[in-house]
Amino acid sequence: MPAQKQPIPSVWTRPRRQQQQPALSRERIVAEAVKLLDEEGIDNLSMRTLGTRLNAGATSLYRHVANKDELIELVVDEVYGELRVPEAAGRSDWREAAAGCADSLRSMILRHPWVASVLGQVGLAELGPNLMRQSDRMLALFQAAGFELGEANQAMGTLISYVVGMTTSEAALLSMLARLGQTEEELAAQVREAAMHASRELPRLQELDEQLLNDDPSKIRDRDFRYGVDRILDGLATRL
Repeated sequence: MPAQKQPIPSVWTRPRRQQQQPALSRERIVAEAVKLLDEEGIDNLSMRTLGTRLNAGATSLYRHVANKDELIELVVDEVYGELRVPEAAGRSDWREAAAGCADSLRSMILRHPWVASVLGQVGLAELGPNLMRQSDRMLALFQAAGFELGEANQAMGTLISYVVGMTTSEAALLSMLARLGQTEEELAAQVREAAMHASRELPRLQELDEQLLNDDPSKIRDRDFRYGVDRILDGLATRL
């Protein structure tokens, strides 16, 4: 007899428990968890620490959130609610709208750098109400541009994958700077000298380092990010 398959545990696939403590709602728990993550990072998130910040025991939290994995599902969906997805415009300005979505997703991840480290750990993130609503709006945007629904989904996935990939390294950099107590300019100055020395026998890298010598590192990141977005949109435009 085949073994019974176990359902994937997720906060989105079980009935929501009745709230027994009006002063401690799921919404309040999630809001405080986002603050904790922004201030202290994912390594310091625990039900005990969160309970202390809320002046409640971990047992009280478990009445609303079954475990830490469910909590992560909830906070990820919460910050996805910050995305700005324009109304589906049409064939004439779909690129601007899609680029705006990419910029908004990048900004959200950089405001909450911990998001990049948990995206692959979230059980059924696609069932979160904020993520579902944002996805539906992005699909409408690509459909209005002229893509069939199936390819609209592929186009959306391609753009999101690029943004998440690029901003994962950016978020890691910003988190490291926060730990070191340094600015991006200070770190760049330290790395630049070592890089120039290491590339002295590599002419193309040497020339590139010299070209970027006086550039603001944050502007370099902005420029590189937008280059990738534009090239993806160039490719998608050929499909229309």
